Amino acid sequence: MQRLTIHIKGIVQGVGFRPFVYNLAKRLELGGWVFNNSQGVELEIEGGDEEVAVFLYELKNSAPPLAVIDDLIVSQSPLKGEQTFSIKQSREHGKNRAWVAPDVATCLNCQMEIRNNQDRRYGYAFTNCTHCGPRYSIIKDVPYDREATTMSQFPMCPSCQSEYDDPSNRRFHAQPNACPICGPHYCLINKAGEVTFDNVFEETKKMIAAGHIVAIKGIGGYHLACDGRNEQAVSRLRSRKIREYKPFAVMCGSMETIDQLCTVSVAEEQLLQGSAHPIVLLAKKNHCQLAKSVAPGNAYLGIMLPYAPVHYLLLEPNDIWVMTSANISDEPIIYDDHNAQEMLAEIADYSLVHNRDIHRPSDDSVVRVIKEKQYILRRSRGFAPSPLKLSREISSILAVGGEVKNAFCLTQGHFAFMSPHIGDLEDLGTYTSYLASIAHYKKLFTIDPIVVAHDLHPEYAATKYALTLDIPKIGVQHHHAHIASVLAEHGFNEQVIGVAFDGTGYGSDGKLWGGEFLIADCSDFIRVGHCKYIPLPGGAKAIKEPWRLGAWVLYNLYGLDFADFNLNLSRNLPVGWQIMIDATQKGINAPLSSSAGRLFDIAATLLGLGTVIHYEGQAAVELEFAAQKNHGQLLPYTISVDNPRILDFMPTFASMAEAMRRGENVNFLAASFHVTVSQGIVEMIRLIHQDTGIRKVALSGGVWQNRILFEKVVGMLQQSGFDVYSNQRVPTNDGGLALGQAVVAGTRIIER
Repeated sequence: MQRLTIHIKGIVQGVGFRPFVYNLAKRLELGGWVFNNSQGVELEIEGGDEEVAVFLYELKNSAPPLAVIDDLIVSQSPLKGEQTFSIKQSREHGKNRAWVAPDVATCLNCQMEIRNNQDRRYGYAFTNCTHCGPRYSIIKDVPYDREATTMSQFPMCPSCQSEYDDPSNRRFHAQPNACPICGPHYCLINKAGEVTFDNVFEETKKMIAAGHIVAIKGIGGYHLACDGRNEQAVSRLRSRKIREYKPFAVMCGSMETIDQLCTVSVAEEQLLQGSAHPIVLLAKKNHCQLAKSVAPGNAYLGIMLPYAPVHYLLLEPNDIWVMTSANISDEPIIYDDHNAQEMLAEIADYSLVHNRDIHRPSDDSVVRVIKEKQYILRRSRGFAPSPLKLSREISSILAVGGEVKNAFCLTQGHFAFMSPHIGDLEDLGTYTSYLASIAHYKKLFTIDPIVVAHDLHPEYAATKYALTLDIPKIGVQHHHAHIASVLAEHGFNEQVIGVAFDGTGYGSDGKLWGGEFLIADCSDFIRVGHCKYIPLPGGAKAIKEPWRLGAWVLYNLYGLDFADFNLNLSRNLPVGWQIMIDATQKGINAPLSSSAGRLFDIAATLLGLGTVIHYEGQAAVELEFAAQKNHGQLLPYTISVDNPRILDFMPTFASMAEAMRRGENVNFLAASFHVTVSQGIVEMIRLIHQDTGIRKVALSGGVWQNRILFEKVVGMLQQSGFDVYSNQRVPTNDGGLALGQAVVAGTRIIER
């Protein structure tokens, strides 16, 4: 006989872990108890050696599907002769170290209940159990008990309470547990805020089928929905939402319907149907039966399956609905009922709302698969706030992230807690949500940071916020943070050749960087190469009006004569373009930039694809779309012998301009540009390897979201014997920046 005390840390609260332990102990006829505490789960078991050994094996290897055991500490305790096993009330002692589970998709058992007209939860839009449903979006504090969630206002009926109290029931201590008698409910309201319908789900279906736009309150916020096959409805949604070209996400009622629209690999299907149910970027099929306005000029669709009970009640298997975050333009997702009524009145014809509060918003995650590997592009619902494990323990640090696609990070010991996607901090509403989310994370994980890490850009809202805090500050160069985020993900700290390609980031020389080749580890970096500096005519305007960059390139190649060429760019020059050229030549409002993102803008404008853009990266997306299924050829470029080396694509642009004047195929030239940039990157890496002997390469930055470029570069490097690493669990764009900031700051503290 023996008695063991076991402490378990990880995601072990709100996921059915205690009933799993209880039922396992009962099956093996072991005595003891289990309870939640501020650290995770604590338990004691007593019984025969063989039964205890089986218990420990099952504990480690057969935990509930949503549980993540990070640390399991076992110690011997004196025998007490205890023969029964019980679940005790949660206890708080010491600083909170419990982890909070993310919101997860409705499990198969709950789906069956929703569809079974003999079940008491038939048609109930808040059906959940310990294996599924809301977590992060409803929790206010830990330990994760009902009174610490937004379900506290819904006392359970006797039937639900019986399930909640029964350790053998899969709803044992499922904090959002409810039914139609005692739980939250939906209502359908019109623009005036009047409740006008009884059978709300059937009426909503009719509204969508009739071409209306409906705001739907879900788990982590509101969506705007319309019929994805109805061009008029989709166009109307674009107009009202002030979103002219950026693709909409769609929700399909079944995998069979998705298969009709897109090609789907095994890995992509697994992602679509996994517990997170993210939006997955899938390649469109030819003659895709979808309104053209859903994803204009894009070879991919962002598709998800139903993940909340309300979706299963609304969508039929063959339905395709636009399901886009409810907001205006680039503002954060709306989750507060008052704001929704005020801000969505001019967008939605009707609103399907419920009376359970969303404590913190959580937008849909976006993921893509390349060569059967998962790459997260937006990390939110289904993934956050699950932590990332670090290779070594670092101080408690707040890393505030960047300006766009912001996510922040808090560290504690061996773990980094990345926030859900926040958005662009230029928007006041987003910034307000950002501050509230930081406060919530600090409270949830009881982290009191001793250092704040921030970007070097003095005008970033996140940097300004960091500088107001009364704790030591560590500035981290933007592109170094990108590369460090890759090293953190893959758990090593040694020098790599880092290729950080993105739109812009503040350089340590005061210029705007974005096409960088670094020798970097988690502590420091050396800039050994970069793309040639080019001016940004009109400053930030050049990013939203790429014709400025294209015109400057053509002027440098041909002088003012380029205005008479038979090119789309030349034919559509706006009034006053000569003034812009003159100002740029004089260095007036034309900061220098090594941005790789701007290279794609230039190529797109030369080919007549994107003289003005309506969302970030649009020109590059259209260029990638044009290059699909074309092989292209290598165009000229140069690499200087300077220190740092300079990668110059001006010869590439000259060749493309001449080819366009000859009337060559745009798609062929788009593919040729991708071939050339890929070759230039690989050649630069080979030269750096010759200088340093380093064979490990880390790729990070938003430009690496370009699938053609990523696949070409990775393929060539691997063929040449390089070990290539990239972001997979955090976004390669600025959504992963905070992880790198935190790790750099933590490493510098250790090495002081």
